[in-house]
Amino acid sequence: MIVKKLHESGIRSEHAYTAAFVSIGLSVLSWCASRGVEKKGEERADRWGIFVGEWAPTFFGLGLALSTYEK
Repeated sequence: MIVKKLHESGIRSEHAYTAAFVSIGLSVLSWCASRGVEKKGEERADRWGIFVGEWAPTFFGLGLALSTYEK
């Protein structure tokens, strides 16, 4: 049902895959930025990187579901 709604709204598997790769880059970028800017230490930077990094598998999963639906 969710995949059907996403497909009907114009989101394709390529969009989800692109979002997954962008989120991997954002994970590294947010980790580096948090590590250099915040005074909370490396633990806080690790949490930011992991938080953003968890988006990638979700987007890859949506991409696979959309790809299957598009066939």
